[in-house]
Amino acid sequence: MSRTKKILIGVVVVVLAAAIVGANLWFKKEKGLAVTAEAIKARDLEAIVSASGKIQPHRLVNISSDTMGRVVNLAVDEGDRIKKGQVLLQIDPYSLKARVTNQVASLRAAEVTLEQMKQSVETTHVQLDLLRQTLKRQQDLWTRQLTTRETLEKAENDVKAAESGLQEREKSASAQASRIAQERATLDSAQYDLSKVHIESPIDGIVTKRNIQEGEMVMIGTMNNAGTVLLTLADMADIQAEVEVDETNMPHVSIGQNAKISIDAIPDKTFKGHVTEIGNSPLQTTTPGTTGTQATTFKVVVTLDEVVPDIRPGFTCTADITTATRAQVTAVPIPAVAVRELIYDANGQVVKQPRADKNGRTIEPVASAAELKPGQTRKETEGVFVVRAGRAEFTPIKMGIAGDKYFEVLSGPAQGDQVITGPFNSVRGMKDGDLVKVDQSAGVKK
Repeated sequence: MSRTKKILIGVVVVVLAAAIVGANLWFKKEKGLAVTAEAIKARDLEAIVSASGKIQPHRLVNISSDTMGRVVNLAVDEGDRIKKGQVLLQIDPYSLKARVTNQVASLRAAEVTLEQMKQSVETTHVQLDLLRQTLKRQQDLWTRQLTTRETLEKAENDVKAAESGLQEREKSASAQASRIAQERATLDSAQYDLSKVHIESPIDGIVTKRNIQEGEMVMIGTMNNAGTVLLTLADMADIQAEVEVDETNMPHVSIGQNAKISIDAIPDKTFKGHVTEIGNSPLQTTTPGTTGTQATTFKVVVTLDEVVPDIRPGFTCTADITTATRAQVTAVPIPAVAVRELIYDANGQVVKQPRADKNGRTIEPVASAAELKPGQTRKETEGVFVVRAGRAEFTPIKMGIAGDKYFEVLSGPAQGDQVITGPFNSVRGMKDGDLVKVDQSAGVKK
C-alpha cells in the first residue's frame, strides 16, 4: 500500500469519527418546542358584558273596556299608527242610552216631587203663623176673661199640630233632596258609562296587537276573571332593550353605562344606548337541553339613544354593555394565560428548585410543585410563560379587567416581554423551564 493511500484512509477514518461524535452530540442536544409569542405592550381596553333579550317600548298599554257590549265600529287595524285621543273602537250604546234616558226621567220626577214638598212646607209655614196669631189673641182674651178655656186649649192644640206637620214635611223634603242627589249620581254614572263606548287612545304609538273583531262581545273584568284585552298599544318614541344578564356579571353592571345594541332584524348595524334600569329580583329560567337546571339571570334595561326606523316590539337583540375602560395599560393576550399549581413559602414567595437538562447538568431553578415543607402552601396561580434565554419561564400575574382579546396586567410581566400565546395544547401542557423556540414563520407580534 502506497503512502498516499494510507493518508487518504486516515483522513476518511478521522472524518467518520468526527461525524459519529457530531451525531451523538446532536441527538443528545435538547430540542426546543416550537411556539408563537407576542410582545407585551400598552393597549386601550374595554370590558364588555354581552346579554340577549327583546326590544320593548318604554310604554306598553293594554286597552280593555269598562263597559260590556258588542263592538259596532272597529276603527284601527294591527300595525296602524295612532295619535293620542284618536277613537279606536265603539261599543253598541243602545242599552246605555236607554239607561241614561230612564235616569233623566227619574231625576226629573224626583225634582218635581221635591218642588211640591217645598210648596207644602211653605203653605204649612203660613198656616202655622196664622194659628200662632190666633193663639196669641185667645191668650189675650183669656187674660181679660173674655174667652173660654176650651177655645184657648183648641188654639194651643192647633199650633202644636201645625208645628208637628211642618217638621214632617221638612223631613220629607230633606229625604227627597237626598234621593235627588242619589238619582243625579246614578245619572252621572250612566253618562260616564255611555261616554266609555267610544274608546280613545291614551298615547301616541302603534297598534301592536288586536284581539277583537267587529261584532264580537266585550266582557268586563271581575274579581276572579280578567276582562278582555281588546288592543295593545306601544309608544315607540322611547325604545329599550330588555336583556337577561348572568348573575356572575351583575356586580359589574351599573346605571348609566354605555352599550351597543345589535338587532337581529337589522343586521350589520348597531345602535347606541345606556343602562337605565337594573332588576333586583332574579329571573329563573331553565337552561335548554337540561332537566331542572336553573340559570339565574337578572333583567337589565338598556334605553336606545337613537331613533330606529321600522322597529317592532319583540325583535330579538343583543346588548354589549361597556362595564369598564382602561387607557394605555399593560395587557397580555387572553390565550397566553394559564393556571399552574405552585408552592409558596411563609413569606408568600414562589418556591423554586434546580432543574437538570438531559445531560444531567444543573440549570436555572424553576417553580416547584414538590412535596410541601413546613410553612409552605400550595395554590393554583394564574400566570403567563415569558420567553427568557430560549426557555419558558412561568410568571404569576395579577389581572384587572378583561377586554375582547386582552387582559389588563396589574402585576407580573412588564412591557416588552415576549409571552407564549400558542399553540393552545402546548401552552396548556408547558412546564416552567421548558426549552422553546419561537416560530419565526408565524411572526412575533409587537
